[in-house]
Amino acid sequence: MPQRWKTLAILACTQIMSWGALYYAIAILAPEIQREMGWRNEAVVGAFSWSLLVSGLAATPIGALLDRHGGRGVMGAGSLLGAIGFAVLSQVHSLPAYYAAWTILGLAMAMTMYEAAFATINRQFGMDSRKAISTLTLFGGFASTVSWPLTQYLDAHAGWRDTCLIYAAAQLLLSLPLHLLLPASKHLPPLHSAPVPDAASAHAPAAGPANHAGPRDHTLQEAVRHPAFWKLAFAFSANSFIFSALSVHLIPLLQQYGHGAALAVWMAALVGPMQVAGRIGEMTIGRNALPRTVGKITFGALPAALLALLLFGAHAWAAALFCMMYGMSNGILTIVRGTIPQTMFGRRHYGAISGALAGPALISRAAGPLAVAGLVQHSAPASLLLVLLAVAIASLAFYLLAIRETDR
Repeated sequence: MPQRWKTLAILACTQIMSWGALYYAIAILAPEIQREMGWRNEAVVGAFSWSLLVSGLAATPIGALLDRHGGRGVMGAGSLLGAIGFAVLSQVHSLPAYYAAWTILGLAMAMTMYEAAFATINRQFGMDSRKAISTLTLFGGFASTVSWPLTQYLDAHAGWRDTCLIYAAAQLLLSLPLHLLLPASKHLPPLHSAPVPDAASAHAPAAGPANHAGPRDHTLQEAVRHPAFWKLAFAFSANSFIFSALSVHLIPLLQQYGHGAALAVWMAALVGPMQVAGRIGEMTIGRNALPRTVGKITFGALPAALLALLLFGAHAWAAALFCMMYGMSNGILTIVRGTIPQTMFGRRHYGAISGALAGPALISRAAGPLAVAGLVQHSAPASLLLVLLAVAIASLAFYLLAIRETDR
């Protein structure tokens, strides 16, 4: 047991550093990069979107590596890539070099962030991993709280190039040694040969002394042929599209509803704390609920929140309520994303399967801000919200269909 919680403590520290540097820092650094290099904002931010696309494309093969070798080597290599990526970024003077740096950082994201950490926890905690995943995301929720002020301070005192070098050193001197302290991968007992289940029998526990209580372990090939897999992948992908789009365009959207800039920023600032509050609620109030039940509530909350904003967005109370529900839903969804693949498809090939599920979602996360940019600038806010509401309803419907397949 102490070894398990040592794993969790290490990952809690490295997730804050990885998310803070690889994901959140660009929000502070992008204007400085644009000012110095003279590039268009679309080119500067587009490289970050490109890194998310790279991360999504790499998620499945990296997940398979995590299944085979565990988190120590893979996440350690990811920290090394993060250091190289930031070192290259600090020296760029051309757009191709800038995109090359973000390509390296995209690979580092896939090897060090939540999906990799969840796979590592799955190896150490087995079917008891839900509490550990919930605890980890609770710490991860503070990454932006740490990163934005720290990056702002470093940028103001050292400039964006030296800030990137500092983050490169942090990846090399802090994250890498911590990841190398992770325990060696636990070897799971061999799989019993069994036919690929149909939808009705996919979750009947296989007999045999090497099995644990829980769903039958699917291979990646079996999982992608399962009727629930692509429904679940689309549900996560559609949800990620909405969250990524709003993470960039939420404040302009609130301003279009007539709220002043200061009030819009204050209401948007509710999202971060409510993510943490949602995760605390899942760990306490919802700790005995099935992961799929938590998922129903989480996927259902977003359409309700969007509908409230669509109908009453001009009222400050409705906009604040939306930000709170949006934040809570996003916070809990991270836990659902970490626990549902194990409950549906088993734990042996968790890394590859969760990576395959995460790939489309990461691609949607990359596309979301660019796809809705035109609607924010050239359409009434109701038009954007109607589009997002339709996507949210589709996301909920596909999630319900996915879990219905496994309940049969």
